[in-house]
Amino acid sequence: MSEPARHSGLETYGHRGRAGRGGRTARAARRLGALAAGCAILLGAAPQAGALGAPGAASRPGLMTEVSGEYPVVVTIDGVSPAVATPNGTVTITGQVTNGGRAPLKSPHAAVRAPFNHKPLNTRSDLASVATRNDPAGVDGVDLPSPQAALNELGPGQSQPFTLQVAVADLELDREGAYELAVDVRGSTGDNQRERPLGIARTFLPYNPNPTDAQPTQVATLWPITHTPELVAQTLSDNDQSVPVLRDDSLAAEFAPGGRLYELVDIGAGLTAPTWVVDPDLLDTAYAMTKPYRVQKPNTAGQSAKDENTTQGTGTAAAAAWLDKLRAAVAKKGSEVVSLPYADPDIASIAHNGADLSGIDTALLKAGTAGQVTAEGRLSVDVRGDVAWPYQGYLDQQIAATAQRGGDNLLLVNGASLPEADSLKYTPGAVRPLGNGQTGVVADNTVSGLFQNDLNTPQAQSEAVQRFLAETFVITRQEPHNQRGLLVMPPRGLTVNTAKTLASALQSANAGQWTTPVTLDTVAQAAADPRANGAVPPATDYPGEARASELSAKALTETMAIQSKLDLLMRILTLPQRVRGPFSAAMVRSVSTEWRTQGPAGDTYRDGVRDYLAELSQAVRVPKKGVITFAGDTGVLQVSVRNDLTQSVTNLKLVLTSSQPNRLKVGDPADIVLGASRSVTMQFPAEAHNNGQATMTAQLWTTGPDPQRYGDPVTFNVMVTSVTDGVLYVIGAGLLLILLAALRIYRQRKKQGPDPDADGDRPLDEAADDGGPDRAEGPRAAAEDDDEGPDDDRDAVQTLRGTTADGRDRATGDEKVGP
Repeated sequence: MSEPARHSGLETYGHRGRAGRGGRTARAARRLGALAAGCAILLGAAPQAGALGAPGAASRPGLMTEVSGEYPVVVTIDGVSPAVATPNGTVTITGQVTNGGRAPLKSPHAAVRAPFNHKPLNTRSDLASVATRNDPAGVDGVDLPSPQAALNELGPGQSQPFTLQVAVADLELDREGAYELAVDVRGSTGDNQRERPLGIARTFLPYNPNPTDAQPTQVATLWPITHTPELVAQTLSDNDQSVPVLRDDSLAAEFAPGGRLYELVDIGAGLTAPTWVVDPDLLDTAYAMTKPYRVQKPNTAGQSAKDENTTQGTGTAAAAAWLDKLRAAVAKKGSEVVSLPYADPDIASIAHNGADLSGIDTALLKAGTAGQVTAEGRLSVDVRGDVAWPYQGYLDQQIAATAQRGGDNLLLVNGASLPEADSLKYTPGAVRPLGNGQTGVVADNTVSGLFQNDLNTPQAQSEAVQRFLAETFVITRQEPHNQRGLLVMPPRGLTVNTAKTLASALQSANAGQWTTPVTLDTVAQAAADPRANGAVPPATDYPGEARASELSAKALTETMAIQSKLDLLMRILTLPQRVRGPFSAAMVRSVSTEWRTQGPAGDTYRDGVRDYLAELSQAVRVPKKGVITFAGDTGVLQVSVRNDLTQSVTNLKLVLTSSQPNRLKVGDPADIVLGASRSVTMQFPAEAHNNGQATMTAQLWTTGPDPQRYGDPVTFNVMVTSVTDGVLYVIGAGLLLILLAALRIYRQRKKQGPDPDADGDRPLDEAADDGGPDRAEGPRAAAEDDDEGPDDDRDAVQTLRGTTADGRDRATGDEKVGP
C-alpha cells in the first residue's frame, strides 16, 4: 500500500478540524474515513484467539515504535493519569520523543489519536494485536486536532519530553471497555518537506462509566518474601554460645529502609488481601541476625569459622526492625501467609534430575514440616504449608508427583503449562483439579508476564499498569455475570520497582470496581470450570530455557551424599544437636530454587557445605605413622587417635589389622572415648613369629548396631627383627657344641691322667660365663600425649626393643616408646 493511501484517513481528518465534531454526520464521516484507511491492515493483522504468549512477552517494548528508515522517531508514553478514564474527565499523557534517525526532524509535533472507530477492544486477542504493532497504521485511529504538542527541531539522537491533556469527551469513547490510546509524531525529515507520520506509541485506556453491572474478577496476588540462602553450617563459639555465620552481609542492606526486602514489606502492607509467600529460612536468618553474628570472608566457604576468617555482621538492628515490620504486615486482617518448604527446595530440578535419590522424599517432607513450624513460630500467625511453587510455576507430571511425595496438595502453576483451547472464548477461573488429590491454581500467563522483569523506567511501568487494567477489564467483561478467580504470580525475586508498579495496577483496578482482591485460599476453594484445561503435561513439554538452569544430577547427588556422611558423624558425637541442625538446614539450602539465577554462587555454597563436613569428620582421625622396627617376640604396638573437635566423641573403636598375621599378630580392637581437643594412644598386644616386614592397617569403626568404617584407613609398616625363639635356638646349639667339646676333652684327659697345672673347669666356667642370653637393656622412653604435636608421617625407621626373656615389655606404637 502506498504512503498516501495508507495514511489518507489520518490526513483527511487532520484537515477537517473540530467544526463537525459532535454531530452524527461528522462522526460517521470520521469513522468511515478511518475504516477505509485501515480495514486492509485490520484484516491482515487479525490475531489468533486466545493467544497469550509466554511470561514476559507482554512486557517487551511492543507499545512503542521501533526505529526504521520510514519511521525514525521513537515515542514513549511514560505516564497516563488517571489510569482509568471517567466521564467528563481529562487524561494527561506524558512521554518522550527521540530522533533515532540520521536526519534532523523538521516541525515535529505530537498528537493524540482518537481510538479507531471509537470502539473498545473487545477481546484479549485485540489487546495482543495492539501490543505487538510497531509502525503507525490506520487501525490506530486518527489524530485529534487538539491537543497537540509542538516540538523543537530534533537532531539525530536528541530527545524532548511532551505532555498532552485530552478531554475524555474528545476521545468520543463509544461505551465502557478497554481502548487503544495512541500518541504519534508528525513532521518532516531532512530535505523532504512533506509532513508525514514519523513514529507512534500505544497504550491502553479503560473506560468504565457504569461499574456496577458486572461481577468483579477475584484477583489473588502472590507477594513473595524470599532471598538466596545466607546462613551456613558453620557456627562460632563465643562464651559457650553458638554465633551464627552468614556467607555474606547483603541482608543487612536489604532489611534496612530502602532495601529490597524492607520495601517489599512496606508495599505489601498497603495492599488489600495479599498472599504473602515466605521462605522460612529467610525468617530464621533474620532472627539469627537480631543477635551478634559473623560473616565469612571471601574464599573461606569450606573452613571452620574462626575470628580470623570471619567479620562481625552489621545488620542486627535492621534485622530486628524488619522482623517486627513483617509481623505487623502479615497480621493485618484479610492477609494470608503461605510457607514455602524450608529454604524453598527446587522441586523441578529434583523431579527431573534427582527423583530416585535415596532420602530425597524424606528431605522434602521434613522441609515442608519445618517450613510451616518455623514460619508460624517466627511470625506468630497461622500459616498454610501444603503449597508447592515450582520454578516460575512451570509444571509437568514429574514435578506434580514430586510435590505430592513432599506433602504438597496445592500447586501454583504458570498458565503456559496449561494453555486453554482456542475454542474457549473466555478466560476461565484459576482453580483446576489436577488429579491424585492435587489442585492447581493457574496464574494468568499474560497478566503475570507483565511483572516478570525489573520495571525500572517510567515507560515500562506505565505500559504494565495500563495493560494490566485493560486485560483485567476485558476478562471481567467476557462473562460479566460469571465471577471468576485470577492469580497474579510475580517472580520470587520481585524488585522494588516492579512491586510498586504491580501495587499501583492492583489499586487502580480495584478502584475501577472490575476486580476485587482476595487471598489464594479464596481462589483455590472456588468451583473449577469443567471446560478449563487441567491436563498436566508430560516432562517433554517442560520449557527448555527453564530446564537449562536446573540443578544438575551431580549437584543433587553430591548434596544427598552429605546426609550419609552427616549420619556417620552423628554416631560419634556426644553433642550431635550442635551439628545436626545447622547441617540439615544447609543441605536443604544447597538445593534452593533461589540458586536458579545464581548458579556459581550455588555451586560455591554446596562445595562449602561438603568441605566443611569433611573437615569436621576428619578432625577425628588416626595420624599417619612412619616405619616401626619391632625387636622381640612379644610386645605392644601403640597407635594414636586425635580429636580436634570442640566436643567429646564416643561410640568408636580402633581396629588394628596385620596383613601377615603369621609374621605379626595383634590383639583385639580397643574402644575409644575421647575428650574435646585431645588425643589418646591405644595399646595393642602383639606377637611376632617370623622376622621381616608386616603391613599394619589402623581403621576407626563406629560401635553399636550396623558398625561403619569411620574415616580413611592408615597403613604403616612394622619390621620384625631378633625374634626371641630364633636367638635361643642359636645359643642353645652353641652351648651343645661347647658341651660336646668339653666332654671330649674330659675323656681325653681322663685317659691321659691328671694334670696339676691344668684347670679342667675353667674352659667350662669361661664358657658358662660368656654364654646365655643378654639380659641387659637400655632405659625405656615414657609414653607421651601428642596433643601439642602436629600429625607426623616420619620417614625415619625407629628401632624398638621387644619383650626379653625376663618378661619386661619393650614394645612401642606410633612414634614413641611406651611402657
